[in-house]
Amino acid sequence: MALLVRRARRAATKAAVLLGGGGSSSSSVELAIPAHFRCPISLDLMRDPVTAPTGITYDRESIEAWLDTGRATCPVTHAPLRHEDLVPNHAIRRVIQDWCVANRSRGVERIPTPKIPVTPVQASELLFDLAGSARRRDAAARCAEVVAKIKALARDSERNRRCFASIGTGRVLAAAFESLAAAADAAPAGHVLEDILAALVCMMPLDEEAARTLGLPTSLGSLVAIAENGSLAGRLNAVLAIKEVVSCDGAFTDLSGKVDDILDALAKTIKSPICPQATKAGMVAIYHLALYDERVAARLAAAGLVPVLVEALVDADKSMSEKALAVLDAVLASEEGRASARAHALAVPMLVKKMFRVSDLATQLAVSAMWRLGKAHNDGEEDDAVTQCLVEALRVGAFQKLLLLLQVGCRDATKEKATELLKMLNKYKSVGECVDAVDFRGLNKLSS
Repeated sequence: MALLVRRARRAATKAAVLLGGGGSSSSSVELAIPAHFRCPISLDLMRDPVTAPTGITYDRESIEAWLDTGRATCPVTHAPLRHEDLVPNHAIRRVIQDWCVANRSRGVERIPTPKIPVTPVQASELLFDLAGSARRRDAAARCAEVVAKIKALARDSERNRRCFASIGTGRVLAAAFESLAAAADAAPAGHVLEDILAALVCMMPLDEEAARTLGLPTSLGSLVAIAENGSLAGRLNAVLAIKEVVSCDGAFTDLSGKVDDILDALAKTIKSPICPQATKAGMVAIYHLALYDERVAARLAAAGLVPVLVEALVDADKSMSEKALAVLDAVLASEEGRASARAHALAVPMLVKKMFRVSDLATQLAVSAMWRLGKAHNDGEEDDAVTQCLVEALRVGAFQKLLLLLQVGCRDATKEKATELLKMLNKYKSVGECVDAVDFRGLNKLSS
């Protein structure tokens, strides 16, 4: 508390606002913001003052950001504090506005009057209206109107979004989406489905009930259709919704007949990117589908996804690298995926490059993918493609990185794969031109 007070006093005495209008320095006038107009957290002029039960007034944006970090206490008094305890301080806000108007000639702009946040009662009324409209097949227009209001209010402020999310808006929107998708006139109402998806994205992450509703066959069919043929915004939102469904435990129990359609839509999103957010969401969804159904790996390889993933790694950031490596590792579980990767000139160099260059997770995934590529066929025979893959790994420095990985430590599963990879590479040490024989001396000791 003392620190906050000292900071406020210091800021006030330093005259935080310097106004002059481009004249000489002698004509510049320093205007001090009154200390009680400043937020104790940001020390800036309060634009939307709210008062806690402790009597301390903060700017709404600053105190809500404080509470969102998990610190459920008043920053000054350390008394318990919740979002619901904050009350708008209209009196101090009007005084601040009057002060701004009085100093307009000195360059101070009047702060706008904050919008009144939505209340749980108002939000509930909108949801009740939406649920009723969705059950009437001829009320698509009314659904669109209500959804537009929900979306606008939720995007207006984080407080409004939390208010809607806390009363189960995601579940109501998912139910409305399923109801309209199942209606006979669902096709003409396609734009309404996209509007509902846009509102659903504002409520993410969805709870299990909402994800399960979106995982119903009718809903999934509409999600796939929008992901493939909708507007750009609709395609992005559909991919995000599919990711929510497939990544939520218990959200779906049977995807028979839908897996291929979902994979086609997701693969299209990755091969013909809409935006990085859609690409990353598509990769996450594909990874979870690969865990759900082991046939997905071969299906993705046949769709030509391996070259796309390898090339995506070239200039990828940390998040994209981790997701692309995760999907690539999953696809390489199939013989079709391994054959495709071995035939790609960049596959091995990119995997080796990503070791120790991105993150611990990326290193683990790269080692796993490299281990899959170096494995012999089920009959134990190594063909020319496997041999070339291992020789290429040696030439781009895989051995040194794997040896370093064992020295610095890693997870047990990664350690086992790295040790096995070193043994595979050891057989081709005479072929790998850039590998010093002394690097192999510690192999037996480390692998024991």
